Amino acid sequence: MIGINGITVSFSGMDLFKDISFLINSRDRIGLVGKNGAGKSTLMKVIMKRQKLDSGSVTISSDESLGYLSQELSFQSEKTVLEEALSAFEEANTLKKEIEDINHQLETRTDYESEAYTDLIHDLTIKHERLDIIDHGNPESNAEKILLGLGFTREKLQMKMTQFSMGWQMRVELAKLLLIQPTLLLLDEPTNHLDIEAIIWLEEYLSTYQGAIMMISHDKMFLDNVTNRTIEIVMGKTFDYKVAYTNYLVLREERIEQQLRTLKNQQDYIKQQERFIERFKAKASKAKAAQSKQKQLDKVDRIEIDIVDNSSIQFSFPEAKRAGQVVLKAENVAKSYGTNHVFTDVNLEINRGEKVALVGQNGMGKSTFLKLFTEDERYEGTITLGHNVEMNYYAQVQENTLNTNITVLQTIEDIATNEWTNPSRMRGLLGTFLFKEDDMDKKVKVLSGGEKSRLALAKMLLVSRNLLVMDEPTNHLDIASKEMLKKALLEYNGTLVVVSHDRDFLNGLTDKTFEFINGKVQEYLGPINDFLNKHQSENFREFETSGKKKSLKAEKETKIKGSSNKESYQQKKETDNLRRKLNKEVQRHEKKIDSLESEIAELESKIATVTDTNPVDLYTTHSDKSKELEDVMAQWEITNLKLEEL
Repeated sequence: MIGINGITVSFSGMDLFKDISFLINSRDRIGLVGKNGAGKSTLMKVIMKRQKLDSGSVTISSDESLGYLSQELSFQSEKTVLEEALSAFEEANTLKKEIEDINHQLETRTDYESEAYTDLIHDLTIKHERLDIIDHGNPESNAEKILLGLGFTREKLQMKMTQFSMGWQMRVELAKLLLIQPTLLLLDEPTNHLDIEAIIWLEEYLSTYQGAIMMISHDKMFLDNVTNRTIEIVMGKTFDYKVAYTNYLVLREERIEQQLRTLKNQQDYIKQQERFIERFKAKASKAKAAQSKQKQLDKVDRIEIDIVDNSSIQFSFPEAKRAGQVVLKAENVAKSYGTNHVFTDVNLEINRGEKVALVGQNGMGKSTFLKLFTEDERYEGTITLGHNVEMNYYAQVQENTLNTNITVLQTIEDIATNEWTNPSRMRGLLGTFLFKEDDMDKKVKVLSGGEKSRLALAKMLLVSRNLLVMDEPTNHLDIASKEMLKKALLEYNGTLVVVSHDRDFLNGLTDKTFEFINGKVQEYLGPINDFLNKHQSENFREFETSGKKKSLKAEKETKIKGSSNKESYQQKKETDNLRRKLNKEVQRHEKKIDSLESEIAELESKIATVTDTNPVDLYTTHSDKSKELEDVMAQWEITNLKLEEL
């Protein structure tokens, strides 16, 4: 259990949050929600003790361990992917050395009844328990399993970290956390750099995670599938709901409606009492009653409506200059990284005023294609921008387009021209994107992911461009900001090319779809829903994993066709033999469990009564037997599951 006790954090004299308290229990799955800049990431840093408090405290017991995935990396590793992942076991290696040192002390000391000796034994027990949690089986095998689940291929495990983008390096950091299994896992936007299959793998992994989880995410489906509790930060306060995200929205609305009804009833009551007091306070016969009413009224607890922050960005893109009919044309385009051929022979054409979505399973080359003409990557074939086309590019990782060493205001000043050079106009623009006066002097590098996204959008308004190219523009935006961006893009009179996994965002926005599939590109006319209907997919999660589902379905159908409607005699015989074998295994495991439990109970009895002998061997044996019991229990569960399937 971890306690957040009346904490307050302020910046430049303004409270980010004030006097907030809550507990994190051992199996909580908490979704931390609120608008960009509400303080979600700061709260995680407070828990990690990376952010100073103005008041209050965070209580973390000695047997708790914390793991934190930040939105951004602050180091560069020269190791291979696998080597970097295996560095997560440095804690286990350190613990083993410390346990060895304590064992040596216990063997050589004779002050068995001293407090220092007791403390050593207690410390040894804690270290053994922690080692049991993080030291499971073969480290390299575990690391490979998690890295493959997060989308790496076996070949990529031997590549240097420096050969990968920031997003892929983030996956390695996530893998390291999952390997050490802290008792509290703090994840700040873990899905931003994952493709759909990796997100689904992570959902399944977290659903069986043994510790507590607190996460920040704007992916509603991910929150619903993983969390069982929602803590909302709004205007410096927290509101705690014991449900996942979608149900939290319903409960929040019901709570506000109930408060409004109760407030109205209370206000009607207060007005009624005040009329009575005003009418009769001057009359001698009623003065006593009026005074009594006034005392009752003074004691009434006035109902306050919980704060709801309805602020959102408000903007529209500047009028686009007229371009030629063909805005972008790709002819026989191919891109490879060594022997990895991302796509070949891509031919497509985008015309003036079209709003185009690039979709497909991750790794098929959508973002790579954008980089060919936005970041001057080398490729084969030709990509031509049309007559009078001027382009604005919104990168998936904002470090690619923002100078993180200057302030928010300087970012705008450096690009502002004509009427935007007026200081008050620039500050007004930033205010429209929810930057307060104090925020404008902050360095870009200290901004949250959502704040950087809003700043990148603000930059796009300073110059008129007739082609907007946007790579995952909704990644760091809260729901209200997503809606305002979509509204602005719908009103935009230029051409739009967008990569996004967010179906709600694309629905009604685009009128043409290019699907990247198996190294080729296919064109579909019409809105995104028409494209999905052709694929018989309700959402991108289903679409982007449909290839995998189809192969599984085909495999299943092949098996069905190759089998008869009734089991053959031989099949029944084999099934019966397997059932008997599994039953024997279950019985064998149960006997072993009973035996180990008896041995552990006997050891605990000896430890409780030992006085003049060195008990270090007893503690070591107890730890070994406990770990053996866990392993046998796990085998018993697996065997039982196999038996149930039969």
